[in-house]
Amino acid sequence: MLQGEGFTATLAKLAAPWADLYGDNKFVSAAVAFAHLAPLVIGAGAAFAADRATLRVTRQGPVERARQLVELAGIHRVVMLGLVLSNVSGWLLFFSDVETLLVSVFMWVKLGLVGLLLANGLLMLRTEAALGTSVESAPLWARMRTLALVSAVLWLATTLAGVVLREFA
Repeated sequence: MLQGEGFTATLAKLAAPWADLYGDNKFVSAAVAFAHLAPLVIGAGAAFAADRATLRVTRQGPVERARQLVELAGIHRVVMLGLVLSNVSGWLLFFSDVETLLVSVFMWVKLGLVGLLLANGLLMLRTEAALGTSVESAPLWARMRTLALVSAVLWLATTLAGVVLREFA
């Protein structure tokens, strides 16, 4: 830390060259915003479609459920890639205005929702693994249904939090 400065001021000073470039160059700010949103559209879209299919298949037979488990395994790479790319661009957005964002309750709400989304995803992965050995387990499919509903709600809530953060931070 720089002598006599707090953490936020020090971080803002270190980020100042990036913040200046971001603030002074519309192309850079647009590119970072696109780099943040495009992977989310793809990852969240894939997750949302998979959640919808999971909700539908919970009322179907074992063949359809087994097929959905295979489909879900392929979706995870797309969703994770979207989250990773959005995380990187999120840091660039954060460093463009450290002093505002570090103390913004909206940013912390959004990050909390992302954490819940990741935790829900982990629970989904564990449930999918358990279903791989017991594809006809009604309790596991009931859990999967609940997790898919929570996932859809969390994706929408995280999107809303991002919009609110942009408008009110």
